[in-house]
Amino acid sequence: MVGIASTAQSRSVAALLFDSGKRPDAEALAALAARSGAFTVTHRSEAEPGWLELLRGGLTFDVTGLAPETALRLGPAAAHPVGLPRSLDLTTLEAIYLAPGPHLAGAEHLLPVIRVAVAQIADMAQMPGIVGVSWLPARTVVSPGWFVQAISAWLDGGPFPALALAALARTSSKMTSEGLAFLIGQEFTLYASDGMLQERDARVAVRLVDWLVAHGKVEGPREVVLSGVGPVWLEPDREGLVHARCV
Repeated sequence: MVGIASTAQSRSVAALLFDSGKRPDAEALAALAARSGAFTVTHRSEAEPGWLELLRGGLTFDVTGLAPETALRLGPAAAHPVGLPRSLDLTTLEAIYLAPGPHLAGAEHLLPVIRVAVAQIADMAQMPGIVGVSWLPARTVVSPGWFVQAISAWLDGGPFPALALAALARTSSKMTSEGLAFLIGQEFTLYASDGMLQERDARVAVRLVDWLVAHGKVEGPREVVLSGVGPVWLEPDREGLVHARCV
């Protein structure tokens, strides 16, 4: 890849993973646009057939890695699989990438832009041959059906899709988020209530993701009350990590 495509891929926020030989080409995406009616293909290039620009909700996005260009691989970038078979080897899958257009530089972290981006990904996640969807800032990779369900619920007013657009890495005594820094500039570590993580701690972590996305960066120590789980003490450090404990 050269030129427009290589520049666009460096800005990518998501990868859609396909079985070998099943990647769509530009014609397939144009056909999806015609069926959907929610977006249009605005630019294509004969010199770079693996790239196109699309328009959705007044925002442009670049898609790279389309057939017949040489297949791109996600490799080890995804560390948090959800809803996928344990036997699935992600390194064998072919990836296409979606990136906010150049005019959105600096605004790719904003929720209105992300909502349009993930709505577009949800449409593309229903294409034939797709196996997984990866949100790159969180290094998640989830099954297409799970992604569509979680994103659709959020876009309809439900909770933030914590395990699709953020990840929770666990040890025996704490959970640490990944991907929130892309949204609010901070990650958090939630420490187990009783020394060892319990089911309740997982619920607290998911609710905390939702609260932080809605309220933004934590500037100083404070207590917040999370719906359904109760009060949590939040204390940010100088490195951009929020330390969270149930009260």
